[in-house]
Amino acid sequence: MSKELIIDVNASEIAIALLENKQLVELNKQKSNVQFTVGNIYLGKVKKIMPGLNAAFVDVGYEKDAFLHYLDLGPQFQTLNKFISQLQNRKSRNPVLQKFKPENDIAKDGKIGNVLTSGQNVLVQIAKEPISTKGPRLSSEISIAGRNLVLIPFSDKVSVSQKIESAEERNRLKRLLQSIKPRNYGLIVRTVAEGKRVAELDAELKNLVKKWESLYDKVRGATAPRLVLQEMDRTSTILRDLLNVSFNNVYVNDEVVVREIKQYISTIAPEKQKIVKHYTGKTPIFDHFGVEKQIKSLFGKTVSCRNGAYLIIEHTEALHVIDVNSGNRSKSGDNQEANALAVNLIAAQEIARQLRLRDMGGIIVVDFIDMHSQENKQMLFDKMKDFMSEDRTKHNILPLSKFGLMQITRQRVRPEMNIKTRETCPSCHGTGEVSPSILLTDQIEDRLAAIFQKYDELTVVLKVHPYIDAYLRKGLLSLRMKWMWRYRRIIRLMPMVSYQFTEYRLFTADDEDLDSILS
Repeated sequence: MSKELIIDVNASEIAIALLENKQLVELNKQKSNVQFTVGNIYLGKVKKIMPGLNAAFVDVGYEKDAFLHYLDLGPQFQTLNKFISQLQNRKSRNPVLQKFKPENDIAKDGKIGNVLTSGQNVLVQIAKEPISTKGPRLSSEISIAGRNLVLIPFSDKVSVSQKIESAEERNRLKRLLQSIKPRNYGLIVRTVAEGKRVAELDAELKNLVKKWESLYDKVRGATAPRLVLQEMDRTSTILRDLLNVSFNNVYVNDEVVVREIKQYISTIAPEKQKIVKHYTGKTPIFDHFGVEKQIKSLFGKTVSCRNGAYLIIEHTEALHVIDVNSGNRSKSGDNQEANALAVNLIAAQEIARQLRLRDMGGIIVVDFIDMHSQENKQMLFDKMKDFMSEDRTKHNILPLSKFGLMQITRQRVRPEMNIKTRETCPSCHGTGEVSPSILLTDQIEDRLAAIFQKYDELTVVLKVHPYIDAYLRKGLLSLRMKWMWRYRRIIRLMPMVSYQFTEYRLFTADDEDLDSILS
């Protein structure tokens, strides 16, 4: 399977599209001023203890207080609390974690009021981003992720990913890291560490320890709330988690980001630097690689599948509901059971893709087409697990119920990706009435004439819907050629998949909007 990453950088956000075999499977959009992302570490202040919830609300600087449950404190919370208290003491030297004496673990069934008090400073990490009306969810079991390892301060345990199938390799990695890790640091060995040599793992371990120790000076004497250690941006996080031998290309339309990504890749996989390529085409990068078209077709309420089947996807506050419909498949063949199985298998593959693409979390209920054969139901369940195996987010799938419903839970750590595919008509502006389409070319020509009176450069770029582009180029003496001859200017046409049918805009040769320049 080939993997490509398409990164669209603009002033307000970075959009990241992951393609597998040219199909869009993940889409991430990161605002330039984003805060409170998963992995960020804050020095927070306890605002309120809630004994009934066995939890506390903590001020980390967000408009709503963040939620910290007792079970998310981590067994070594007392050690963390003592360490942070010493760090904040201006008179004492920074403590050394390797020489720090651990406190006893907190009780698994303890009460939040026994370990936290209102006004207390506490070191916390964002476990879930703010979603809907809720503030962030926190954890005090701090972890710092690298490509091969995850560092867990205040622990001594080494765990190895169960996805590494070889027991011999798991034992090798465990023995190796137990021998090189500093005291009072725990580790989780990630799947990509399989087969890695000690020098590479040791270098990454030292970098992670250095990253953890970099927050000491920010915590010392700091006033809560304060960000003390920031997780790397979404682009680097995706590269860190996904980069492997099947990752073929990374296309970016910004030279600065290209350099940053190459610099990051040089630290984790120097041999892969050549896959990063700077896209310099005039067509928007998402249009050029077909991403925009896939976004428009995949984020609506109705999603088409192969062979005429389709999905209806509905969202509620409590759960997501997906209804599988056979469409015109119901008219083909005589075997209803075989048809139902075929449609359900096609739908299952698309559902697995949709869950990743929209980053749908929480409870998902899928209403498959009814089947009577227990063997077919088991086959669908097994296939669904196979399709979901590529999903890096934690999930759990239950077999079909007697009503033909499949329940899926998927970890939710950030808001669901929601893109409105229906837009306000640029011609009628939502009124439902438009000027006659036969007058569109006249309107474009009038606009060109007005622009040419104010703008002296030789070349202008006219961006239009692909159908209008084809119409303006039609024939030996096309409308475009007539306009160029009439106004003695060069008019470049650029088809835009993202434009509405009657939408058009004029730009300079350097891609500056003429309306904003001349207004």
